Amino acid sequence: QVRLVESGGGLVQAGGSLRLSCVASGSTFRINAMAWYRQAPGKQRELVAHISTSGAGAVYADSVKGRFTISRDNAKNTVYLQMNSLKPEDTAVYHCSANTVVSTYWGQGTQVTVSS
Repeated sequence: QVRLVESGGGLVQAGGSLRLSCVASGSTFRINAMAWYRQAPGKQRELVAHISTSGAGAVYADSVKGRFTISRDNAKNTVYLQMNSLKPEDTAVYHCSANTVVSTYWGQGTQVTVSS
């Protein structure tokens, strides 16, 4: 089992920045790729960014390219999402996920609200 706990969300004005963190505990040695997803009210959950096991490779949604950066510190079992130049359309609950060979685990999420 893997437990994920996100933090760092909040209310920010458009153009501002936030840094989200997600700490994994439990069977962390089983974790491979990790990712950040978001879900806005009335919308489906969407992939924001994905990072490989080593952290060497990352993939981003077109809507956040050039503004968001995903990174991970495997020694701390933590994945980060640095969000710059935030827009009102970035408002959502942000969830991190962790993949193992047999399952995908999810955190409870952290709310990000961007005011115009």
